[in-house]
Amino acid sequence: MALDLRLPILVVDDYQTMVRILRNLLKQLGFEDVDDAPDGSTALQKLKERRYGLVISDWNMEPMTGYELLEHVRTDETLRDTPFIMVTAESKTANVIAAKKAGASNYIVKPFSALTLKTKIESVCGG
Repeated sequence: MALDLRLPILVVDDYQTMVRILRNLLKQLGFEDVDDAPDGSTALQKLKERRYGLVISDWNMEPMTGYELLEHVRTDETLRDTPFIMVTAESKTANVIAAKKAGASNYIVKPFSALTLKTKIESVCGG
């Protein structure tokens, strides 16, 4: 099954440069419907207003971290099945384990390539 390039994606990162990088990588991969949020709180609001096929979220943000956002998504009846990829500069095993336990579909350590991103998206969205 090929990746559905019409999949609406929500990118969550407080660093605008990273949002731009992710948008560009997703566009290179063929995704057109990309939305973004500067933090977990804003992302949660957007997730309640629209169904996204994938969330790609940074771990470290204020006031709500990507980890806290993930916990909210996984405990919400309507959102819990949304594929969620956690992105971080931290490659600590403890963080990877914590993200997996909280229900992250996958995990990417910065920096990463378009190919890495594509592989991770395929693994969580059935590509």
